[in-house]
Amino acid sequence: MLTRQTYKIRPSEMKDAPQLIEMDALVWDIHTSPAPFHWKSRQQFLQHCPPGSQLVAVQGERVCGYVGFYPATGMPVNRHVYEINIAVHPNDRRSGVATSLMHAMKEYAREQGIHKLRLRVLSSNPGAIAFYTQCGFETEGRLVSEFYIAGKYVDDILMSYFIRNER
Repeated sequence: MLTRQTYKIRPSEMKDAPQLIEMDALVWDIHTSPAPFHWKSRQQFLQHCPPGSQLVAVQGERVCGYVGFYPATGMPVNRHVYEINIAVHPNDRRSGVATSLMHAMKEYAREQGIHKLRLRVLSSNPGAIAFYTQCGFETEGRLVSEFYIAGKYVDDILMSYFIRNER
């Protein structure tokens, strides 16, 4: 059984790429993303997600989950904002990995001088919306009927969390 004592969180490394590619194929589908990640090669993955651009929860050498982060735009006036995404291996869900990753992401962002974390979530994913709300994220906007997925219009919900300087 996976417990907080049996996994650690660290920045992603080159050796994690195969497991992260596999996890993306397992986690991202029409219920979780309008454009699921399907990497054509390790090189393509590494160009999009270079080592250090994710915090990973690992048990030994096995990756249990990750939170990816990157500057929201390339503009200097927006460098205080990270866009994030989070995924947990299906076998490790409901074990506290996602919550631990989110706490680690907030701390890392604080250390990097980041002021705001933002993410996007489909309205058809109420479990994710509840999780983000529980983690302190608030809805900033809603793009109504932004996507047409599996025969239904789906809203794109924009959520954010403001990093406080207090510990």
